[in-house]
Amino acid sequence: MSVIQTFDELMPLLLVNPGRIMALDIGEKTIGVALSDYGMKIASPRFTLERASRKKDIQKLIDFATENKVICFVVGLPLNMDGTEGTRCIVARMIAGLIEEKSPLPIYFQDERFSTIGVERELIAMDMTRQRRDQIIDKLAASKILQTVLDQLERFRPV
Repeated sequence: MSVIQTFDELMPLLLVNPGRIMALDIGEKTIGVALSDYGMKIASPRFTLERASRKKDIQKLIDFATENKVICFVVGLPLNMDGTEGTRCIVARMIAGLIEEKSPLPIYFQDERFSTIGVERELIAMDMTRQRRDQIIDKLAASKILQTVLDQLERFRPV
């Protein structure tokens, strides 16, 4: 499939097809990965992938998606505060493009301007050390990105 541009395009796909959604928070050195439950209501952080080579990283992500019956990728799009795209967005779109080349699953970009910042504030409030925060922040940010999509989806489910 391809990139889905709007939530309105994504919603019917998710409401009709059973499976899970996989979210990615793409950083310079790591990729945080989160996965929904089969009911697509709860996002769970899964792992942080230390980036090695693009080819190996993409294959690991696709293998994980296949093993977990993923039906869609959600990629965090780190927009600037004014809504424009900077270099971090270019990297996220590039990684998504590589996934698209190797996987038939659709890809949806979710605005993630506040996900990492919000997660970091929560971890600081828990008095977590910087070292421990660095180990888990990306997978927690991916989970937050995914939960945003799941919460949007929940509003459209039939009662």
